[in-house]
Amino acid sequence: MLDDKSFFEKVYEVVREIPVGRVTSYGAIANYLGMPKSARVVGWAMNSAHGDASIPAHRVVNRIGLLTGKHHFEGSNLMAQLLKSEGIPVKENKILEFSNFFWDPSNELRLFI
Repeated sequence: MLDDKSFFEKVYEVVREIPVGRVTSYGAIANYLGMPKSARVVGWAMNSAHGDASIPAHRVVNRIGLLTGKHHFEGSNLMAQLLKSEGIPVKENKILEFSNFFWDPSNELRLFI
């Protein structure tokens, strides 16, 4: 673990690893980073990433697949549109069959942060 990086920077590194067509949750990222009670801080990091196209923030949702960060995207449906363009079904701001698209960094990544 590289301690010279801020928590936000570590969050962004994880988010950049989420594959196209997959999503993860704030809590899953926090857990991977060794801070399991810091899902809200991950949310703050995602909010701070607004406008950085290198960070696919649309792929981070809440623990049940709700698009809770959608109001940080331009327009009322951009987050859902981005997910749909990657093949992820969204209805009423919720990912359908969420478990089929969920990507858990603790299972998918070796510890690189």
